[in-house]
Amino acid sequence: MANRITELFNIKYPIVQAGMVWNSGWRLASAASNSGILGLVGAGSMYPDVLREHIQKCKKATSKPFGVNVPMLYPNIQEIMDIIVEEGVEIIFTSAGNPKTWTPWLKEQGITVVHVVSSVKFALKAQEAGVDAVVAEGFEAGGHNGRDETTTLTLIPMVKEQIQIPLIAAGGIATGQAMLAAMVLGADGVQVGSRFAASEESSAHIDFKKLITDTKEGDTQLTLKELAPVRLIKNKFYNDLQELYKKSPTQEQLKELLGRGRAKKGMFEGDLEEGELEIGQVAGLIHDIKPVAQIVEDMMREFTEAKKQVSNL
Repeated sequence: MANRITELFNIKYPIVQAGMVWNSGWRLASAASNSGILGLVGAGSMYPDVLREHIQKCKKATSKPFGVNVPMLYPNIQEIMDIIVEEGVEIIFTSAGNPKTWTPWLKEQGITVVHVVSSVKFALKAQEAGVDAVVAEGFEAGGHNGRDETTTLTLIPMVKEQIQIPLIAAGGIATGQAMLAAMVLGADGVQVGSRFAASEESSAHIDFKKLITDTKEGDTQLTLKELAPVRLIKNKFYNDLQELYKKSPTQEQLKELLGRGRAKKGMFEGDLEEGELEIGQVAGLIHDIKPVAQIVEDMMREFTEAKKQVSNL
């Protein structure tokens, strides 16, 4: 299946495994790449030396292309970027920052750069900065998200209308049918997060994976807009947060309740009460924990079957 995304990344299928904090270690990234899609190591939850270890292990586990997702809001960003270059990583997905800051330097190193956006405005800024492609992420997505709450269904065609570079759709995509829908709307490929969070190779805690499969419609909510919007599963921490909101809290009070390490506590250590549990709305369609290879195979089968169904309409 050749198109602009498969050619850009030299992969078989136009699917990207999202670089999710506490989920996307080298096992997930290498399994994804070995399945014919682009695997991403999620640097957002890794100290620099840990990131280097994951990159090295990923290189040993796959001969296929893989990349690293880098949120640009961390204080040790220079060290992270230097490690990525030193280790010969050829693809970087950047997020949570201005793409102009790092794109020119990364391009000078011969690296393919993709930037994650949540609006047409930022998609245009990313294109202007010289990125090779953008991921346009609707607010259905798990984890950190856009403030405008633009859905994937409306975001993708609006971004497609304005940019010339390849477009990857994200947010609410876990099936081949959703992949086809996104591509009909103008996407060249898709980025999938939540479905791979509930894979056997995900580095998330097994209790978090099981909770994903039990999550139903309405069990997640976008919150903490005053700090950085994030979609969470409703649990004790979420409920404590809503109680605090009734008191019209300051940003400092929200930060105090959030504290440090909430995401690690929830997704990596399995504290389903006090942890921050980031997952997308599409979790309501995820009912089992599967190997990555099976997930990719299922998605491509569903995609092919959906194309045939559409042609019969």
